[in-house]
Amino acid sequence: MKPRITPGQPLRLMSVHAHPDDESSKGAATLAKYAAEGVDVLVVTCTGGERGDVLNPAMDRPGVRENLPEIRRAEMAAAREILGVRHRFLGFVDSGLPANGEPLPEGCFALTPLDEAAGRLAALIREFRPHVVVTYDETGGYPHPDHVRTHEVTVAAFDAAGDGGFSPEAGEPWRPAKLYYQGALSRAWFQAMHDAMTGRGLDSGMGAVLTELPTDDTVPECTTRVPCAEYFEVRDRALLAHATQVDPHSGFMLHDRNVEREVWPTEDYHLARSHVEITLPEDDLFTGLRGRDAVPDQ
Repeated sequence: MKPRITPGQPLRLMSVHAHPDDESSKGAATLAKYAAEGVDVLVVTCTGGERGDVLNPAMDRPGVRENLPEIRRAEMAAAREILGVRHRFLGFVDSGLPANGEPLPEGCFALTPLDEAAGRLAALIREFRPHVVVTYDETGGYPHPDHVRTHEVTVAAFDAAGDGGFSPEAGEPWRPAKLYYQGALSRAWFQAMHDAMTGRGLDSGMGAVLTELPTDDTVPECTTRVPCAEYFEVRDRALLAHATQVDPHSGFMLHDRNVEREVWPTEDYHLARSHVEITLPEDDLFTGLRGRDAVPDQ
């Protein structure tokens, strides 16, 4: 079977993340842009963020920590609505961020067998039938066990979903056409923002962040830059909806948005797999798909 993208059929994009708030801090303007253009966008969150911390001092008050799982679900619902996308929790439990030498908690996402976790995501891929899937690279973007596991699970599910011999009870096979890795929040981005703001005589707020980032940036080579500056404001509102996780008075929230639109008006990605012919670099995650066959023969 060769599904076609016809005028009445929307393109479909699946963005897979580890915790609630990740979708708003990594590629959110891209999601909002495509959703506004009529793309059917589904955010998949592997865990509920149950073991997360309260990172916004204004939210560190009685009743918040005790009810964090429910609060993070409500925050995710608010962010989803702001971005204009659909959302599904995959249903695994947050692994937390153990200290060096400390074991992972029993039953957490990072310890779930790969076949089990990938099978659950592959079933969702077959249900939603995305043309494009986006997730993290091999490093997870940063060394949180759930981010690394999200990469492993998504890559395995990307392959398994199109395999007719894999779990036939999980639905008709579907092979997404393209797989991308996030290139968000690289050291190069922080450095560019810092240099641009200090060069304009503005307080940067990036200096402290740069001192904490490794000097050897491990972000994969950028193949695809999606122009989306007009959706930075939507991104910011979605991010602030995760009130337990985002302090509006520190870090990423401090830089001048007009400077960002001028200096770095894109969100960036690495094309990891493609089943359609394309020419790099790209400025669209759906390059090679618009107005033609969605995927090669199944």
